[in-house]
Formats: sequence, structure tokens, C-alpha cells
Amino acid sequence: MNPSAALEQARFNMIEQQIRPWDVLDLHVLHLLSVVKREDFVPLAHKALAFVDMEIPLGEDSEEAIRQGRCMLSPKVEARLLQDLNVQKHEKVLEIGTGSGYMAALLAHRAQRVITLEIDAALAQTARANLQQAGVHNAEVRHADGSKDVSVDGPFDVILLSGSVAEAPPALLAQLKVGGRLAAVVGFEPMMRATFVTRTSESAWSTAQPWDTVAPRLQNFAEPSRFNF
Repeated sequence: MNPSAALEQARFNMIEQQIRPWDVLDLHVLHLLSVVKREDFVPLAHKALAFVDMEIPLGEDSEEAIRQGRCMLSPKVEARLLQDLNVQKHEKVLEIGTGSGYMAALLAHRAQRVITLEIDAALAQTARANLQQAGVHNAEVRHADGSKDVSVDGPFDVILLSGSVAEAPPALLAQLKVGGRLAAVVGFEPMMRATFVTRTSESAWSTAQPWDTVAPRLQNFAEPSRFNF
């Protein structure tokens, strides 16, 4: 099998064996996963892992990268988050934790505009180059700390945290438009929940936690105590 055919077979297997079994059945999402080239967003050292069911570290020291939350989430988690957020063509999206830019590329294909924040300057630069190379022009990468004030471009229709936090951050929930929704992986190891919060009015939000997963921590978000006395 030539290298190009092997690559497409690996992509097909990822979609059919990892992603569909995780209840990702939205045809538009599945199509995006076949056309947005995940391997182009994977560091050279880990190219062979582009379609494997695992988090891919973004940095020379793999353990340190994962510890600091610098990684690509597993393909099935990315796909399920994308499906469940149901981003629409007129919507403005904020992503916290750009990483290599892959999730921003997927979001950009569905949204009007994506602003994505990356705390690591070198990663932000890499993500910019990756998105440009992929022909994605409606996603803007900013070197910024997403745990700090993000109101400059708000409010947003969709906010995605590409990593885990102890709780849905109130400052980000305040940046949702009415009808807007935030997605994050919330909780503590060994069990976290994919959490979707919808702003139902100026002063009310509704929360759903439809599935379990685990993801590396995003940096600098509050860590409330795990124990209630």
C-alpha cells in the first residue's frame, strides 16, 4: 500500500473504529474529520500517532507537556465535543487552549469566526502556521491566558475549553450570549464529566453532563477543594 493510501486507511479506521462507536454520528462532523488533515497538526516526532486513540503531547518533553496540559485531546473526545456543541455558521466561538490548532480548524469550518487563546507563545505561533497552511482564515490565534479577562471580544455564542477544569469558570459563563453554550471537561481524576452549560436567560444557566472522560488540566484556572466538610 502506498503511503497516501495507508494514511487514508488510518483516517478511515479512526473514524469507523474510534469515533462512530462513541456516538458521533453527525454526518457533517464525520465529513470534517475526513477532510481536515489531523496529521498536519501533529508534531513531526508524533506523526505516526496522528490517528491513535490517545492524547498527543505538544512539546519535546512528552510527560511535561501532558502535565502542563499541552496536548491534542484524543480524536473521539474532540469529535464528540464538536458534535455536541452543534456550532452554527453564524456563530462566534471562543476556544481556550489552542494547542496545535486542530480543534480551532474544525470549529472554524462550522462557525463564522473563531478566537482561540493559547498560553504558550511557541505553541500559539505553531498553531497560527498550521491554520494558515490548512487554509483556515476565520480562526485567530492569540497568545493569552484564557483564565484571565476574556471580555474584550465577548459575548460569544460558543465557548470551548480544550482541556479540563475543576469547575465551569463563572467568568467564562458570563461571556455567553443568551442561548450560547460552553463546553468543558469538568472534575477530578479518575472521573471527569463532559459538561455543557447553556445560558437560558440573563441570569440563568442549564447544565448537562452527558458523558465521562478524562483530559489534562488547563493552566491557571481555580482549583476548589475536592472535599466538602
